Amino acid sequence: MLALDRYPTGFLPDEETALHRRFLADGHVIIPVADPDRLDRLRAAIAGLAAHHLDIAMPEAPGDFLDAIHTRVGPAALNGFKLAVIEGLQADAGVRRDYFELARPALEVLVGNELAMQRRLNLSVQLPGDDSALLPVHADVWNGDSPFEVVVWLPLVDCHGSKSMFLLPPAAQARHEADFQRYSEAGTDELFAAIRDEVVWLDVPYGTALLFSQNLMHGNIVNGEAETRWSLNCRFKSLFSPYASNRLGEFFEPITIRAASRLGMAHRMPEDFDE
Repeated sequence: MLALDRYPTGFLPDEETALHRRFLADGHVIIPVADPDRLDRLRAAIAGLAAHHLDIAMPEAPGDFLDAIHTRVGPAALNGFKLAVIEGLQADAGVRRDYFELARPALEVLVGNELAMQRRLNLSVQLPGDDSALLPVHADVWNGDSPFEVVVWLPLVDCHGSKSMFLLPPAAQARHEADFQRYSEAGTDELFAAIRDEVVWLDVPYGTALLFSQNLMHGNIVNGEAETRWSLNCRFKSLFSPYASNRLGEFFEPITIRAASRLGMAHRMPEDFDE
């Protein structure tokens, strides 16, 4: 990880500098969503899609309904259920815009105001006691993703403890990566055992969004809480920062291209021009 003082924040306002410092020091920030009403509408739409798939009436309390979905859907039916919900969500052309707007202020501070966004949202539904939806410890950048990507992780219910996710802070990450060869033959269980005492279990209540660097080790364990975890996640990056396996036009799509960039990308020197 880079030393904060080596790259000063220059002309950023004090409040933006403070957010930068938090993100660089902790590898994440948890912020209130920019539009709580928009979040409520998104959660209600997801609850409606779930209810439609189950052929039941639209729930009056979407949060309570999602928290208790394990009383209606078991592990064997979970994949088909999730697929139906996410496909219904993706069919709404406005959902990605809604998702972006929920985190836009923090994204523009931390990532930039010319952004590329993942083309498809990811949905996680983790039933209590179910080990079929685990995400073992990993860092996305190890799998060829760009180190410039930031994940926006949005809970649809209160997420805490084993109902949430864990993240290894940057200082601990740097220390383990400095001696990473000793893990070369280890599996994910051994790796998690080595870092378990240093990871941060993130408390991300409904109404907030988690932004974190996918360069850091993270994952989840079996949900030991009494309710189901529901969360969405989506990657964002600066439009002109380097790409890796997730390519622009395939995995990412431009969402905020400024006028000067449009002009620059369209510019062609006249034929036979000679300075």
